Amino acid sequence: MTVVVITGATRGIGRAAAVELAKRGADVVVVGRERERVDEAARAARAAGGGSSVHTQVADLTSMASVRSLAAELRDRHPRIDVLANNAGALFATRKLTAEGFERTFALNHLAPFLLTNLLLDRLDGGRVVTTASDAHTGGRLDLDDLQSERSYAAMRVYGTTKLCNILFTRELAKRAAGVHANCLHPGVVRTGFGKNENGIWKLLTILGGPFFRSPERGARSLVWLASSAEGERLSGEYVED
Repeated sequence: MTVVVITGATRGIGRAAAVELAKRGADVVVVGRERERVDEAARAARAAGGGSSVHTQVADLTSMASVRSLAAELRDRHPRIDVLANNAGALFATRKLTAEGFERTFALNHLAPFLLTNLLLDRLDGGRVVTTASDAHTGGRLDLDDLQSERSYAAMRVYGTTKLCNILFTRELAKRAAGVHANCLHPGVVRTGFGKNENGIWKLLTILGGPFFRSPERGARSLVWLASSAEGERLSGEYVED
């Protein structure tokens, strides 16, 4: 049975992908920050049918200690992981450091998938790593002397920089980990919980723009395709968008 681990699986693209992959018969591991949301998403995935098992993991991916604990628990449960979908991500309107001293956008969107992937790499031999990037990367600016955005913080630019990091990581992983098929994707502009954890303009834009955005199911198509299709398995180091 194919084992698929999906972070950020409690709403939006991640939840839609978890439901669809469970429907197709994969054993899905739903990873999220809040127990209630994780359990609800797991119930939806089980209800989708397919006869697969659905497991749950609660982790705060802004915390590298939590990422390490998640990796250890996944290693204990699963001798092999066929697909790791690094989907969790957010845009934060204001700069704030995590308890470990990392700027939280950079921590959640880049450091967490980078660390989790590397901690699970031996379990992923022959498998797939699918990371949700964004065409917002075109507005990113990778300043290696200011990864913490201490000099200036513009939410969309910082978010774009983390998505650029996702793409660069994917390409380098494809080169270094010969046994892993690593790809990333732009899901389009999707109606998700993205931006709703903020106040002000970002929350307003999320609400007003919702009717014009893609559905989570539509946004999840590329993720599901990269995670499950024979064609997706032949790719590595690619950035996919439709």
